Amino acid sequence: MKKALRIGAATLAFAAVCTTGAIFNMGQTNDNDFAVTPYVQTAVLKQGATGGEVKELQRRLKQWGYYSGEVDGVYGPKTVAAVKYFQRKNGLTADGVAGKSTFAALGMNDSVKVLENQGGNNNGGSSYTSSDLYLLAKCIYAEARGESYTGQVAVGAVILNRVASSSFPNSVSGVIYQKNAFTAVSDGQINLSPDKTAMNAAQDALNGWDPTYGCLYYYNPAVATSSWIFGRKTVTTIGKHVFAI
Repeated sequence: MKKALRIGAATLAFAAVCTTGAIFNMGQTNDNDFAVTPYVQTAVLKQGATGGEVKELQRRLKQWGYYSGEVDGVYGPKTVAAVKYFQRKNGLTADGVAGKSTFAALGMNDSVKVLENQGGNNNGGSSYTSSDLYLLAKCIYAEARGESYTGQVAVGAVILNRVASSSFPNSVSGVIYQKNAFTAVSDGQINLSPDKTAMNAAQDALNGWDPTYGCLYYYNPAVATSSWIFGRKTVTTIGKHVFAI
């Protein structure tokens, strides 16, 4: 089901994270030194863009010999040149802008899905609001603030994968607040304010970066007690979390 397209002010308060057997990492508490991004960027990438999705683009281009620069998440002149090179070699319009066709050719399927949710409009608004962004960041901070940056993006991706799945509620808040789903709601950690890292991780997840490759569950095997979660198919492990489908 299509989410609301209108961007609103980020005023939501409480949220928790995502999966049976998931464990909370006890780290530092509040960090209020952040600003809520007023909008969620589209998945189209061009010169000047930054973030995890740019890193994934650079990584794939470098792996295939099109890019020789640093994988730094900054869409600069070298990245533009590499994208043009890739586009020429693959029969695409060589404009240096990574849109739906370029993402598809690179196998960046999550970025393709984001654009499809926007009706294929490269300049269109996101299907998620700034309230979704803030709520997702609170989840990430509550669940994964002790994990690497990729691990934090992965937690956000799992929540968004659930939103996209017909087996779960079709909104960020619906997934997070699903009855008896996440202990972060009941143990109060959701009341902590997200830091800048969590906000950035939420933004990257909303922009289409999914380090879990479509997973719907994650857990810490050292402390998880649910026998059911151990039966899920493992896809990848990032830090202390196992991600599964």
